[in-house]
Amino acid sequence: MSEKVTVSLGPSEVSDILRVAFGIAGALSAAFGVLILVAPLKTASIIAAIIAVYAIISGAVYVAIGIFSRSLTGLGRVGHVLLGVLFVVAGVVAFTDLGNATLFLAVLVAVVLGIVWIIEGIVALSTLGTAPSRGWVIVFAILSIIAGIAVLLSPLFAATVIWIYLGVSLVVLGIVQIIRAFTYSRSRAA
Repeated sequence: MSEKVTVSLGPSEVSDILRVAFGIAGALSAAFGVLILVAPLKTASIIAAIIAVYAIISGAVYVAIGIFSRSLTGLGRVGHVLLGVLFVVAGVVAFTDLGNATLFLAVLVAVVLGIVWIIEGIVALSTLGTAPSRGWVIVFAILSIIAGIAVLLSPLFAATVIWIYLGVSLVVLGIVQIIRAFTYSRSRAA
């Protein structure tokens, strides 16, 4: 005997929910941005620690799936167990030297970003034959390739600049989101 309960929200209730959501999202964004700007290394270390915890938990899950799964056979079991052990080892190693793990992650992200920008520039050049505005494609491609090379030449500096930019962006966007929460009109939800 289960009864269906239907909840109907009117325009003002929807507006109130959206206002609260905007406010919470803005406050979290601004707070995280302030943490990055006030304590950039500690904040980055916390993120590295969260990634290490994720790796350990994921690794344990993969090992458990490899051992206890009834549907996996041979290579599937071995693969899951090996991947799980690799994740656990990576997580434990990260925790043993969180400072270097943080540095490694920052440099890794910067290097990947540099490579992506170079590839993006090359791909943009490959569209020259069909591009309606060839000049802008060339400008974009050159800037993208130069930016990618610059990041690869100094990945730690690039990671630092990107981290600070992220902090400033989160504070600014968080404040704008909070203002949006206070100014969101009830009539918009209708």
